[in-house]
Amino acid sequence: MPRPSFIQESLIMLETMSIEAILETLPDYAKDLRLNWYALANATELNENQKWGSFIAAAYGARSPKLLAAIEAEAATHVSPEVINAAKGAAAIMGMNNIYYRFHHLSDSEKYSTLPARLRMNIVRTHGVDHADFELWSLVVSAINGCGKCLSSHEKVLLEKGVSEELILAGVRIASVVHGTAAALDALQVA
Repeated sequence: MPRPSFIQESLIMLETMSIEAILETLPDYAKDLRLNWYALANATELNENQKWGSFIAAAYGARSPKLLAAIEAEAATHVSPEVINAAKGAAAIMGMNNIYYRFHHLSDSEKYSTLPARLRMNIVRTHGVDHADFELWSLVVSAINGCGKCLSSHEKVLLEKGVSEELILAGVRIASVVHGTAAALDALQVA
């Protein structure tokens, strides 16, 4: 049997709490986050793959191992391992692309946009899930990372594929609540 990777060992070492248990650790001032979680988990705008993939991508993008472990455990009861892997792949690739393309967006030089990226992005073609779902998860992480160029690009593709603004906003809503929850959890670690 192959030895677990460093990341797998780190996740195993984390005490995996349920999402509900994590939400119950939030102080009263973060009650709105808790209420929004329950609303999002029961929302119907997104199908199960879109919803749980968005939760996973957002937790990965928010850099919250404890939250990611809880969401991944819950997601495994709703979606396939391929969806979970593709959502994490979208988050990973956007962690790179958001920096690269945000630099393009913020730089005054238009020359950078004419130069090749020279960054591997094979997962964009090999993720094995519905292309619109992968685009949605990429947009979710781009919202967290604040990359306007990536947001515009992924939104355009989603709209061209017939995805509604309501569905896109549902993914962004998940991103905002997951990010807010990760921030609250970080603050509790410091306190």
